[in-house]
Amino acid sequence: MTICDNRDRLVAISVMGQIHHPTIGHSGTFKLCHDGTSGVLPSVGGITYNVKLGDCVYDKICDHVEPGVSMKNPDPKENDALVMLACIGNKARVVSGDAKGTAGFVTGFHGGIEHTLLWFPEEALDKMLPGDRILIRAYGQGLSLDDFPEIMLTGVDPALLDRMGLSVLNGKLAVPVAAKIPAHLMGAGQGMGSGHTGDYDLMTADRAELVRCGLDRLRYGDIVLLENCDNTYGRGYLTGASSIGVVVHSDCTIMGHGPGISTIMSCKKPLIEGILNPHANLADYMGI
Repeated sequence: MTICDNRDRLVAISVMGQIHHPTIGHSGTFKLCHDGTSGVLPSVGGITYNVKLGDCVYDKICDHVEPGVSMKNPDPKENDALVMLACIGNKARVVSGDAKGTAGFVTGFHGGIEHTLLWFPEEALDKMLPGDRILIRAYGQGLSLDDFPEIMLTGVDPALLDRMGLSVLNGKLAVPVAAKIPAHLMGAGQGMGSGHTGDYDLMTADRAELVRCGLDRLRYGDIVLLENCDNTYGRGYLTGASSIGVVVHSDCTIMGHGPGISTIMSCKKPLIEGILNPHANLADYMGI
């Protein structure tokens, strides 16, 4: 069965920003961990050379680290447009600096710091500098599925949707996923006013529960099912709801935090069926 959509009516528009230098939060240099210890760790922003799509989110010593390139617009209103209009899978191109002309794509969004995250080839990362400008061909907001009008798509490029192997199974939209996450493990970001931007975190302080749920080997770029999670008009719990998201940043040390998940699909009704598939990852779908 062909899954039809309205992509021919969508607008493609330019959005742009620049590579954002790493920052330190208002709490100062040290971060208090959920076990009461503290330390100095790499965190948000910059160009991350050795954290990539497909890597395990728990392997490096870090906190909220973003793989690849972290981008932001200096003008707050223009940055709001950047994180709202850009979609995961959108094409990106470096337009200044020594890596000018290099092509990449959007991998996710990080709320709070309001970063747009991007993949670029490894050889280009060494040529990039904070401040280099990046242009994105934003395309995908307003996308909807003809046969599933109740399912809200929240920031995914139609071309990525085509690569995800969607199908219809027993009247539901079947989506290949690397893992299924129960609602009781979702933490920081609950209660946000929009599911169309940013992310929210899988809580990871209870390692035994992560192992029990099969979440101890999550990777950057994994496509995941969020059970009983409603991300249509905000982020919260709703029995029977389900959402599809992408793992976008590393594990975290702060209580209530963990790997970030940007949502791309949500429904208040039980119309999304997650089908476990170890290859459900952006790295596989984008051929990198």
